[in-house]
Amino acid sequence: MKKLDMLYEGKAKKIYKTGDPEVLIVEYKDDATAFNGEKRGAISGKGVINNRMTNYFMRLLEGCGIPTHYIEELSDRETAVKRVDIVPLEVIVRNISAGSFAKRYGVKEGIVFKNPTVEFSYKDDALGDPLLNTSHALALGLAAPEDIALIREYVTQINHFLKSELSECDVTLVDFKVEFGKLTGGKIVLADEISPDTCRFWDTKTGEKLDKDRFRQDLGNVEGAYAEIARRLGITV
Repeated sequence: MKKLDMLYEGKAKKIYKTGDPEVLIVEYKDDATAFNGEKRGAISGKGVINNRMTNYFMRLLEGCGIPTHYIEELSDRETAVKRVDIVPLEVIVRNISAGSFAKRYGVKEGIVFKNPTVEFSYKDDALGDPLLNTSHALALGLAAPEDIALIREYVTQINHFLKSELSECDVTLVDFKVEFGKLTGGKIVLADEISPDTCRFWDTKTGEKLDKDRFRQDLGNVEGAYAEIARRLGITV
């Protein structure tokens, strides 16, 4: 499958056209950003790990009945995906207090919730991806009620699956962010990525952070943390 014109370049990925209008190629970069682009850098090998880990999870989720945009892994950094119109909602599922949740509500990190929280934010960098509720999303016309209900159902299933899969390699899923898109026919599918860029992974025994927080918080050994998650999942990079 051949890459044609680049459609879009984001913080962590480039998107290219192909000869099929319904198929795109995603290329993962090593670039890293945090705090809505205020902090910038690079994490060597990140693109390869994020590409392969995302595809690993997408294939497993497809097997569990979650539809995704994944088609085929083309190379270390490139994957063919179905073209979607992204639903402009970022969906964050939290199992434990951390990051912006802890800061926003003035609580310490590490509080295990009795039930996971599901947050929506408006996908708009210029506005800082503000939090919103279902009423706001409906008022702004960001998604239909049935879309939001289905997305909630999907993220509940995704959370349950990821927690189970990661627990087998002594990793705790603290939280994660996902995005959804609509295929040409209107079907909602999981899109974007599932990686240390978009999830918080803690070592179950030591609490060590094995994700992008090492970059955000200048904890060091960022590349090692990404590689460790891949190793535990049996992903070759």
